[in-house]
Amino acid sequence: MNAVLIETLRQAQRFGFFGGRPVEDAVEHSMDFVRAIATLAAGARVVDLGSGGGLPGLVIAEQLPHTSVLLIDRREKRADFLQQAVSRLGWSHVSVRCGDVSSLMREIRQGQEQRFDLVTARGFGPPDVTLRCAAALSTPRGQIVISEPPTGDRWSPDLLIELNLRREQLASVAVFSSAG
Repeated sequence: MNAVLIETLRQAQRFGFFGGRPVEDAVEHSMDFVRAIATLAAGARVVDLGSGGGLPGLVIAEQLPHTSVLLIDRREKRADFLQQAVSRLGWSHVSVRCGDVSSLMREIRQGQEQRFDLVTARGFGPPDVTLRCAAALSTPRGQIVISEPPTGDRWSPDLLIELNLRREQLASVAVFSSAG
């Protein structure tokens, strides 16, 4: 793992952008996202919802430099931090947007923005809200990868049917794809 990225994540943690568990553990959790992703073609579009301090978005961006990654967070302080991190890391394949995900969803509905091949989220919001937003942003053949708590099943079978999604559990993440 890139030393500059690790130090950037340590700084995000000091700013309170994510919890107090060791950064190495948080990076390993983010690597579960990377391992869960089916092979993405060069130029695939990725969006990380509620990117906060950069987990898992910055780790995914480092591991998938052949993709186009959008980090989105509605908090200006966090978006500014992410923009500085992307500049410091010298990544041209990553962009940062300060705004609400609902604006991005509206732009997709209006044809002003394209859908994403991969949508990720860690601690974005309640399960049903997170999955609905992710499904609205995803291409029909895209994947959605969302962090899971250590125990319990929080995905309503009715919601999965409504959104036409099937779920697979891989390590600490749930992977969703089209059921049809």
